[in-house]
Formats: sequence, C-alpha cells, structure tokens
Amino acid sequence: GGSWETALAAYSALPAPDDDARVHSERVHAAIADAITGRDGFLPLRDYIEIALYAPGLGYYAAGAHKLGPAGDFTTAPEMTPLFGAAVATQVRAILEASAGREIVELGAGSGRLAVDLLRELDRLGAPPSRYAIVETSPDLKARQRDAIARDLPEWSDRVAWLDAPPPIVDGAVLMNEVLDAIPPHVVARIGGVWHERGVTIGRDGGFLLADRAPVDPRLSATAGQRFPGAGDYASEINLAAEALVEDLGGGLVGGAIVAFDYGFPRRE
Repeated sequence: GGSWETALAAYSALPAPDDDARVHSERVHAAIADAITGRDGFLPLRDYIEIALYAPGLGYYAAGAHKLGPAGDFTTAPEMTPLFGAAVATQVRAILEASAGREIVELGAGSGRLAVDLLRELDRLGAPPSRYAIVETSPDLKARQRDAIARDLPEWSDRVAWLDAPPPIVDGAVLMNEVLDAIPPHVVARIGGVWHERGVTIGRDGGFLLADRAPVDPRLSATAGQRFPGAGDYASEINLAAEALVEDLGGGLVGGAIVAFDYGFPRRE
C-alpha cells in the first residue's frame, strides 16, 4: 500500500541536517555541478554516484560521516548478531582447509565486526588463517576497523593487514559483504527500441534532473541488448566495474573461493 502523501510525511519527519552537514552538502552539489558542466551538460548516473559516494574529502564513504550502527545511517548483517560471522566461519574454515595459503582477504570490512566475529570463531575452531587482510578505501572505516580489532580481539592487532587494493594473488578466502552493490553501475533504458544511458542534468533552479541520452557506448549497448532482450521499454543496471572486479579476483585466486553476500531482486522480478 502506501501513497505519495505517506512517503512525503515520512520524508518531512526526517531530522534536518546540521550546519556542517549543509555546508558539506553544498560542496558535494558544487562538485557534481562542475562535473555535469564539464561533460557537456550530462553526467551518467555511474559518475554521479561515484562522486557522491567516493570523491576524496566529499563522498559519503570518503568524508568521515558516521555510517554503521545505531548512531549511523544503516546497519548490515554482522552488526545484528555474532551468529552471522560464526556461520560464515564454518564455510571459511572449509575453504582454508582446501587451500595451501590459508589466507583471508576481506573487501570493504565496514566497522570490522565481521572480521572480529569470524576470527574469534575460527580461533575457537582451531582453524585460524595464516593472515587476515582488509582492503578498505574509507579512512574513517579503516580507523573503526583498527579500533574494533584492538578492543575486541587484541591478540590479532598485529596480525591484520590493511591494503589499498586487492592483492594480485590470493590463496584462501576472499570475502565481500555488501560490496558489489556499492560499486556505481551504469543505468540503461530502452526507449522506443533504442538504448539510452540514464544520467543527470542541471535544472533551471540549479537542482539536478534525471535524463536519458542516446546513443550510448557501443559496449554498453551490446551488453544491454544481450542481457535484456525484447522490444518493450525497459530500464536496468549494468555494472561493468563490479564484474571486472570479480573477474580480476577470480583470475588471481590460486586456491580457495570467493564468498560474496548481496541482496537484490530475483531475475523474474
């Protein structure tokens, strides 16, 4: 059910941002507006999301906002219960036993909760990894991860490494909890049988407006045609960067497996 009135009322009930948040929002808005202007008035949604989430000093994941937990904006499965990490440990233990290197590489470790719960359970099972490496691009999350491990699992403080990029070779388990859906996708729309890319333009009031533009990059058009066959109007995402990441990780995996957790609609929807 629900209605626009209900949605508007819920939006109106949100707390107003403080002065610092408003100033920061204006800086992000200006950066996006500059990017739109620099791209002839049209910025693909992929690039819009990239700036909003990851621009150094500006993006949501790169500017120090408190994100996870009761005082943050959202939560994830490891934050809800240590049983998530314990359950994952059962699978990871089997992966480590099947690999020679017995290493774990986690991409985007959030608050560090999964790493703590996973390592604690693997220790209890007598199956610790040879090393635990965390690939993290957010400076504030990296600091939270270090603090969590030092506080809750101090014996691992000197045995966890932080990396700026995935290692070229992994022999063990690669973990990604809600990572792939945080990689900005291209959004494509088939309109009248022609593929367009969805993006952002600047409106008369200086705000941002959604728009569709054709033609799109030939690779994107070909991929859209293969994945979304049919004749009717249709819109969906194509995440070439996420797919490339998985391919690179798979190509560098000399033993073990990749375990990725994410959520989305079944294909039939």
